[in-house]
Amino acid sequence: MASFRNYPVLSRQSILAQLPPESTIDAEAQIAKLLSTTSLSRLVVLDDDPTGTQTCHDIAVLTVWDIDTLVKEFRQPSGGFFILTNSRAFPASGAEQLIRTICENIAEAAARTHQTVDIVLRGDSTLRGHFPLEADVAQSVFGPAAAIILAPFFFQGGRLTINDVHYVAEGDSLVPAGTTPFARDATFGFHSSDLRDYVMEKAPGRFSPQEIHSITIEDIRLGGPELVCEKMRQIPEGNVVIVNAAAESDMHVFVAGLLLAKSQSLSAKPYLHRTAASFVSTRLSIPTIPPLTATALDLPHPKSTGGLILAGSYVPKTTAQLKSLTDRHGPTGTNALAILTLDVPALLTQPTPSSIANATNDKTPRIPIAMADLVTHIQTSLQAGKDTLVMTSRDLVTGDGGGESLKIGGRVAEALVEVLRGVVAGVRPRYIVAKGGITSSDAATKGLEIRRAMVVGQAAPGVPIWRCDEPTSRHAGIPFVVFPGNVGGEGTLCELVEAWS
Repeated sequence: MASFRNYPVLSRQSILAQLPPESTIDAEAQIAKLLSTTSLSRLVVLDDDPTGTQTCHDIAVLTVWDIDTLVKEFRQPSGGFFILTNSRAFPASGAEQLIRTICENIAEAAARTHQTVDIVLRGDSTLRGHFPLEADVAQSVFGPAAAIILAPFFFQGGRLTINDVHYVAEGDSLVPAGTTPFARDATFGFHSSDLRDYVMEKAPGRFSPQEIHSITIEDIRLGGPELVCEKMRQIPEGNVVIVNAAAESDMHVFVAGLLLAKSQSLSAKPYLHRTAASFVSTRLSIPTIPPLTATALDLPHPKSTGGLILAGSYVPKTTAQLKSLTDRHGPTGTNALAILTLDVPALLTQPTPSSIANATNDKTPRIPIAMADLVTHIQTSLQAGKDTLVMTSRDLVTGDGGGESLKIGGRVAEALVEVLRGVVAGVRPRYIVAKGGITSSDAATKGLEIRRAMVVGQAAPGVPIWRCDEPTSRHAGIPFVVFPGNVGGEGTLCELVEAWS
């Protein structure tokens, strides 16, 4: 049985004080200059759930990937775009087939538009997901990468990498990732906190210790982009590069060095990136903007109709945020919420809408009677101007293995989609919040029928807002908040609802 190194919980304030001072170089200006003066590839971000847009604004996200749609997007005047793959909701075999199809379509669309691409596999900042499977598939389509860059740093979520150990901030504590609840995930669990160990745990026998390299915080803060560039150019082809970062300026310096290395390289081979959200916005030179207010979003008057919050995530942070929200706002008192609970154990004993449709030879999925009652309650509350929370019962139900747990998660997400689709077009929520990756993905693609949306900004740090104006989508133009399950403090969801009410 493999042994895994243990790392202590650290004081965030204490450990950050021991690091060299942050770089004073204006790396963001260097990135902008390199992007404007160097012929660089279009960045295509394959997002394994919708939360990867959480540091971006004014960028498109596609939920379909047919070649004609991709060709049209490649012809847009932008540095890159997202494709929502939702691959984290698939078992390995399904994810492999999905990513292969998407990559092949990207390659064809890029060829038709005479462009080259850099691929980012945007994954979870707490290290869950199909790694190295997605990287292997991408290389099988685009060819071997110059190197695989592993950069899970995400400042807004408190995900820091120091001395190759990845941490999740909880208050003033930095908790090693391998000891968090995320590492106990039923499908994507892991033990390692050191990213070198993590690579070898997830890809046993694939890499020797000598084939895993580090860009340290000391490299970044003391050596600047020039040292990062020099180290990147010396890394042998196909090796893994771990990026350490404890502040946004660290990621800016790293990306400036990376782009400098790309501009000086004689090789046509691109880097392949497995990163969290912070890398994407930095690589595209998207500056941070403050969270958008209800006024900035031009939301209707609060008494006109309520907002709709769908909560399917089961991570402890989501449960704590829901408790904070429901303790303060419901079901009685000022600004009371309508609180409706979807009973998951009971749900799993019911036939699915598709099975009902098949049994009646009807191609239109039908909502079971219990779900129809739930939808009626939602519509009544929304029309009365009440913000309405629909949340799954909080006891996590898992299967015998990762595959069965994924199926259960899929059924729960399907039920929340039924709820969203059941709300008739004439009842327009002021806004829609979807809590959790799978929940927000299915809500966007199946519930709202979004094909292309624009990321307009954030509702709170790390919480993106999409807007879809396609006439074929449901509730077109309504702000759609993609609220990650593991982002924010206990009061963040409650504060958002209060601010928008």
